[in-house]
Amino acid sequence: MPGVVLPPAISSLFWDCDAGRVDWQRDRDFVVGRALVSGGWAAARWVRLQLGDAGLRAWIERHKGRGMSPQRLRFWQLVLDLDPSEVSRWIAAHRTDPWGARAARG
Repeated sequence: MPGVVLPPAISSLFWDCDAGRVDWQRDRDFVVGRALVSGGWAAARWVRLQLGDAGLRAWIERHKGRGMSPQRLRFWQLVLDLDPSEVSRWIAAHRTDPWGARAARG
């Protein structure tokens, strides 16, 4: 989607970089990850509208839920019909990783 403008619910998540330079086409993985890990409901809804359920499911599966809290992963498991045993494996793997353990507490 050329010319996709990031809404405030998304652009506000890029406090650590120049949000005006973040491009949906070029930086899609970065935008989706930031929205799913750090964003609220408005950010998640916007990303879901852009990708659709199949695209969002594929993104989460490809990244194995990396950085997402167990609560968020379980939410998306229900909404997107993700495999519960797979989600459980991701959560367990994140808990053994020092950085993942920090997110698992969130």
